Order: sequence, then structure tokens, then C-alpha cells
Amino acid sequence: MPDSRTSAITVQLVYLARLREAFGRAGESLTLQGADSSVGTLLAVLRERGGNFGLELGAGRAVRVAVNHALVATDARLGDGDEVALFPPVTGG
Repeated sequence: MPDSRTSAITVQLVYLARLREAFGRAGESLTLQGADSSVGTLLAVLRERGGNFGLELGAGRAVRVAVNHALVATDARLGDGDEVALFPPVTGG
């Protein structure tokens, strides 16, 4: 049985709307190490890249997260192969 403290998962990221434009890509694969594979950890890893990732995902910026097409909170757990979509809240009139 793998040690959950050192195991890794790979998620498929999808960037939508202004995030796709700001990051210059529609998505990517990302491997997370360790037992704390949550949405909050994922966002922290992306913010640490700096640049537009730090700006768009920083404090005070509104970003929604969906895992496998369901909206989730930052404490949601991630599993190997999950699709994680990041997008700004939708407004309309």
C-alpha cells in the first residue's frame, strides 16, 4: 500500500475565461506531492509561480473551482486524474 504522505496525484487543470487569457494556456497537467491534495493546496502551488498566476489567484481575486464538473470549496480533496476547472464568477444581466 502506498504511503499517503509521499504519494503523488496528477490533476488536469482547465483555465476558463480571463484566466485562460492571463495564463496564456487553456490547461495543463499538474502533479501534487504529499497527503494534502486539496483545492487550497493546488491554488497555493499555482500562486507560488508568481506572475499572472500570483495576480489572478491572489487574495481578493474571485475565482471559482469545479472538480469533475461540480463546484467545490477550497477544502475539497483531489484525487488522481481529477479535472479541475478554474474560472471567474459569471455575472450577467
